[in-house]
Amino acid sequence: MDNNETSSNSSNPNPFFTRGCCEPPRIGQKNDGVFKNQCSKFDSFDWLKDLPVPSGHIPFDIVEVRFKNSRKDFFRATPDMMLNIGDLVAVEASPGHDVGIVSMAGELVRLKLHNRKIDPASDEIRKVYRRARINDVEKWIAAVELETSTMFKSREIAEQLGLVMKINDVEYQGDITKAIFYYTADERVDFRELIKVFAEEFKIRIEMRQIGARQEASRLGGIGSCGRELCCSTWMNQFHSVTTQTARIQQLSLNPQKLAGQCGKLKCCLNYEHAIYLDALKDFPDTEIVLKTKKGEATHQKTDIFSKLIWYSYINEPNNQMAIPAENVIRIIEQNHNDILPDNLEEFSNSTKLKPDFENKNQQDELSYLDQE
Repeated sequence: MDNNETSSNSSNPNPFFTRGCCEPPRIGQKNDGVFKNQCSKFDSFDWLKDLPVPSGHIPFDIVEVRFKNSRKDFFRATPDMMLNIGDLVAVEASPGHDVGIVSMAGELVRLKLHNRKIDPASDEIRKVYRRARINDVEKWIAAVELETSTMFKSREIAEQLGLVMKINDVEYQGDITKAIFYYTADERVDFRELIKVFAEEFKIRIEMRQIGARQEASRLGGIGSCGRELCCSTWMNQFHSVTTQTARIQQLSLNPQKLAGQCGKLKCCLNYEHAIYLDALKDFPDTEIVLKTKKGEATHQKTDIFSKLIWYSYINEPNNQMAIPAENVIRIIEQNHNDILPDNLEEFSNSTKLKPDFENKNQQDELSYLDQE
């Protein structure tokens, strides 16, 4: 199994898959096959593991611990623990303790803290209490197995109370004293009564946490328009802002049905090639500049970045489009800047294209114009 074959938590029968476990941990046995990199999208490649540590160097005492889905945090361990990636640990929580899996250790954690501008000496970094004991693992397994049934029951309760909200996921704390309910809602929700009912029903401390549409899709999973599982539910562990300007730069049609993902927001994959387009556009002139010729002025219509062609048409002949290489457009702009007007654009053009004119309904019904080059 590789990352591309990773199943979402909604379709995989193994509830521990959301913790990065290929199979449920077995109490009192070796769990070498439980924690594997390909089973968790939150694993990090330790590119410092083969570098020798200087003699006398004190090992870094902070480790990164992953919990369910997208939740990760940093915890301080004592030097005698000697924690490694994949170890189950009991960590400080509020209240009680939680159980997580070490996802990063060593000097790589120091660099990550530096990138996130977190002070390693901060008192806000909580503690690793111990390696998980057998009773810690037993409680953790019981907590994980409760999550699915609790989520369905909580949805029923919210519907009975008439609340306009959707409970997407439930995460139990490792000691089964608290549960986090992740929900989405379009408007502000008064869930004071809901918390009371939840506390009576589940006998635990309740925390409600609102998430966005992208985080919802990440937790629930699904299939994208490309036919593959959603990137956010298989390998993406961090969201980056996506704007319509990204689509404009890539010369994409601003069609919401094509640009929106399963979450209803702009597709994250619009960012994948964004930098390449920005780099390619450095060789293109400003399309807002009007080209001046003796035949008339011409305005920009569209750009073919890969062919390095820019389509222009005369203001008085909007249906007549001409594909002009980018270097020729730059040459024309330079001539205009020096008060030189070329005779026409046709002499710089590679090809011309007539726009279909749909003023005549009979012509609109004919598809023969699609065959025109």
